[in-house]
Amino acid sequence: MRVDFAPLRIPFRRRLQTGAVLQWVFSFLALAQCCTALFIVLLFTRCWFVSVLYATWWYWDRNTPYQGGRRSHFLRSVKVWNYFRDYFPIRLIKTADLDPKKNYIFGFHPHGVLVAGAFANFCTEVTGFSYLYPGLKPHMLMLPLWFRIPFFRDYIMSAGLVPSDKESAKYLLRRAEGGNAVVIAIGGAPEALDARPGASTLLLLNRKGFVKLALQYGSPLVPVFSFGENELFDQVSNPKGSVLRRIQERLQAIMGISLPLFHARGILQYSFGLVPYRKPIHTVVGKPIEVEKKENPTQAEINELHQKYIEELSKLFEEHKTKYKVPEDKHLSFI
Repeated sequence: MRVDFAPLRIPFRRRLQTGAVLQWVFSFLALAQCCTALFIVLLFTRCWFVSVLYATWWYWDRNTPYQGGRRSHFLRSVKVWNYFRDYFPIRLIKTADLDPKKNYIFGFHPHGVLVAGAFANFCTEVTGFSYLYPGLKPHMLMLPLWFRIPFFRDYIMSAGLVPSDKESAKYLLRRAEGGNAVVIAIGGAPEALDARPGASTLLLLNRKGFVKLALQYGSPLVPVFSFGENELFDQVSNPKGSVLRRIQERLQAIMGISLPLFHARGILQYSFGLVPYRKPIHTVVGKPIEVEKKENPTQAEINELHQKYIEELSKLFEEHKTKYKVPEDKHLSFI
């Protein structure tokens, strides 16, 4: 295979951008494992008390992730995220005002491999969420597994991440004074297995839990489509029914996380590696779908709102796709 090396003379700013993205990929793929190893290793050194003190703190603080987490404006705003944003680049596009006295559910699509657009827009301040939507705090949902890992849990909470657990979401949505935006990557881990350039199929038809939550708390639904999310990585062919896909689905059922075999470019060359391609991401936040509160919604009411959500998401995609170089004949499909 021919290796396409990067030029030796590259602006230092671009190298900083690549470094910022590299640490983000590392955080997704290996930081949790490193934190676990550190916690265990410290127990067998003269610094054993660090792990013991942390374990004590951890027990006392165990419910925090399920009660809104512990975000840090400082860590959400550090300059490294500016370089991360500019690498692709990533932009957040507003289409309607949102009332900060209400709580919202944002449905984020597509999941992509590593949800880069969702992270930049809702877990950092560098694309202007707080400026575009004053008074709203985004809380992105993440698998509860990651909040059971020492040190790592505190790092991800600082970004505004909370567990993708019903009680966690309910805590935010029941806030009477409003001001919360619960961000859910609806397709979740299974959708990541189909994330590749050109993909436009969303795992949504049987995902109705977020709709039921919206009805129970009267929280408006906001469709969000991130153009370019699937363009960042290639993925080893894994059609449904293939041996690889069956293994991935089995592991996903056991572990709760999917393991897409993705690849893109490297640090000093463009031919292979785990660094995403420099492809622009435009995350478009749609208009809110007003929801009438029903503490015990019927299945018919859930289905009706779910269908309306699909229609509004499709409309959002169709209205904006040509602006972001999506072919006119490309349409969303749902499974």
